Amino acid sequence: MSDDLQSEFQQAAEDVQGLGERPDNDTLLKLYALYKQGSEGDVQGPVPGFFDFVGTAKYEAWAKLRGSSRDDAMRRYIALVHQLLA
Repeated sequence: MSDDLQSEFQQAAEDVQGLGERPDNDTLLKLYALYKQGSEGDVQGPVPGFFDFVGTAKYEAWAKLRGSSRDDAMRRYIALVHQLLA
């Protein structure tokens, strides 16, 4: 992983906080999953409880990215943030 990619990823994570409008829930889940995959790698930890709907949705979105590289997730995250800021 290059320092440039890591820097751009961190900048995108900061930039997303300044969005004028809150993205829809699907986009928020995509952002969350790509960020987690890019920063931590494959999903880990226990599956949230049945009644934790938000936690379950986040876990499942992240789990769908299992096996994709951290670099690829970072690039996809950066591209999505840039698209939202445009």
